[in-house]
Formats: sequence, structure tokens, C-alpha cells
Amino acid sequence: MDLATFERLLAPEGQELLSEVAARAGVESDLGLGTRLRKKHAPDLVAAAVTQNHLRGKAAAKFGADAPKMYFTHDALEQSTRLRVAAHRAERLAATGSTSVVDLGCGIGGDLVALARAGLDVRGVERDPVRAAIASANLRALGLGGEVQCADAQQVEIGRDEVAFIDPARRDARGRTFSTADLQPPWEWVRHLLAGRAVAKVMPGLAHDAVPGGVEAEWVSDGGDLVEACLWGAPFASTRRRATALPSGAGLSADDTPAAVAVADVGTYLYEPDDAVIRAGLVSELATTMGGWLPDSHIAYISSYRAETTPLARGFRVVDELPFREKPLKAALQVRRVGTVTIKKRGVDIVPEELVRRMKLKGPQKALIVMTRVQGQGRAFLVERL
Repeated sequence: MDLATFERLLAPEGQELLSEVAARAGVESDLGLGTRLRKKHAPDLVAAAVTQNHLRGKAAAKFGADAPKMYFTHDALEQSTRLRVAAHRAERLAATGSTSVVDLGCGIGGDLVALARAGLDVRGVERDPVRAAIASANLRALGLGGEVQCADAQQVEIGRDEVAFIDPARRDARGRTFSTADLQPPWEWVRHLLAGRAVAKVMPGLAHDAVPGGVEAEWVSDGGDLVEACLWGAPFASTRRRATALPSGAGLSADDTPAAVAVADVGTYLYEPDDAVIRAGLVSELATTMGGWLPDSHIAYISSYRAETTPLARGFRVVDELPFREKPLKAALQVRRVGTVTIKKRGVDIVPEELVRRMKLKGPQKALIVMTRVQGQGRAFLVERL
């Protein structure tokens, strides 16, 4: 979709067309609907309306009730922050006393929406003219203030009262990138911003040693999915590493000195830390807060003798220990009449799906098995979820 087509989509004819497409979706096929509408409207406008309706349906997973009012492109929707994650970041920024934000590379404006709703004055900068127009339209569609300008983020002057927010592109010609060297705008420019009043959203796989000095790195999960690392510039940093689990908002933080925690055999309960906790390197800290220990100093499991409920970990009661080797394990499961097995593995050279397939189990019972390393040795445990 080019800019001229999008502007026509915003005009009365385009809005009426969008409404009709939405009303007839699921009643007529896309092919039949498109064929009928092209008799009254330009083909490119019809295609844009049908595409927008499809994208609005997909966007509901990220933007909820806002999605039917917003506009998207395929790529920009895929790259957009989930609304719940953007809201968490915006609310934390507002709590610092900041009043204005400039989003340097705002895309279609997903983060602008969250920032504006948190009570901040927002300005978006986007060099792609179509995305800039969409971001502006999305603010208006949701009744939010703010402005969007089409410009190069690196050439824009940041106001004295503005906090810079930057979400560098993490894709290149080969696809998704996992290296700071491939970020656009360049990583060195982002690092420079983070020395001052700035916040950057980066890949969740960011290495700890890549975090600039004086900057706080917050790893965020949403519904158990690790979604981003958020870097808080020096004036906003209150710790070195933080893990936040949404939707609960539960968090854990620590500076660079790891917590001292015991390493011992598996007890009555096993806990699998949230991926944000693992990526932030805070497993030992979580074990300490739970009164537990690590079965292995290099494996992200926690054990204890008491049941705990925490948004920062999934808990399991250890029912029994099973043989680790395949043939004895199969025999033990056959005795229990197990036919359906789910295997969770960590730190051991096993492909769960292949192991289950090879055992060819039959029976009415189900089993959940944790196969992991305990003090350097492979062990298997029959568990049940708390």
C-alpha cells in the first residue's frame, strides 16, 4: 500500500468501504467480496480495505479492543510491541516524572498509543511516509493527542524536556538479526542516547556484557513468552538487571554480584523460572527469595521442600524419581500404564519428541517427566503441576 492509497482509505469512500468489508467478512469469501466491490471501487482501494480488515483481525492478539479502529501493514504489525508490554513500559516511564517523549522510529505508533495513554506528551518520528501516516491516523482513531513527523530519527533534534524512546530495527536483508552490530539505527548511536534520558527496546537475547555501564537492563515476559529487553538510560536506572513477568507485573532485580545459593539434591518441589528471570541471570536470586536451592549450579531449576506460588516460576511436585536411561524408563512407565508422556528437559542431550516416539507407550495414564542434570548427572523425575 502506498501513501496515496492509504490517504484514500482515510477519506469517506475508503471509510465506507472498510465498514462494508468488516460487515461482510465471514459472510462472503474474500474473493467474492473483492470481485463485487471492485465493480464500484478502484481495485487498489478494495485490496487495501480487504487487507486492513485481515490485519485488524490478526492485530487483536496484540492490540485487543483497539485493533478494529487501527491501521497496519504486515511487517509493521509483526514488529509492533504487544499493547500490555508497551503499557508497562509507558507507565514505568510516567512514574519517573517524565512528561514528554519522542519515539525515534515509531513505526505504526503502537508505543505512541501506550505512551499517550500513560499521560505523556508524545511525538513520533518515522522515515517511512506510509508508516508515519498510519501512526498519525492511529493516534487520531483512538482519540489521542500527539504528532508524527516523517523524518530520519538520527537527524531530529530532541527537545530538552523529551525522553528519547528508540526501538532499533532488528531485521536486515537476511531476516531477523540477533547482533547489535546489525541494528538500525546503529548500536553506537543508541548507546550514546542511553547515557542520558532515553529508553531503548532491544532483542531479548542481548548479552549482559553489551549493556552499557550505568544502564539498567529489564527483561520482560508476557504470558510466559520472553518478548524484549528494555534498556533504561542512566538517569532512570535503579539496578543493573531486572526481570518482569506480565501480566502480573511481578519483578526481581539485582546488581552484578550474584546471590550465594546452595546446590543440593532435588527436594519435594521443582520450579522452572520464568524466561525473563533466566535471561536476566536472576535464578539464584529467585531461589533465595523462595527459600530454595539449585539442583545444579548450571541449570535453571530451583528446588525446595515447600510449595510456593509465584508468577516468576512454574511449580511442580515431585511424585517419584524414574530411571534416566531409555529402556528402564520405558519399563517403569509401562508398569504405570502410561501411554501419553510430556517430557520437559533442560541441560541434557535428549530430544523429547524422539524419545517418546521410540518408547511406543500404550496405556490410559498420562505422565509429565522432567529430565535434567542434578549435580552433573542426568536424572528423571515424575512430576505434577502445582
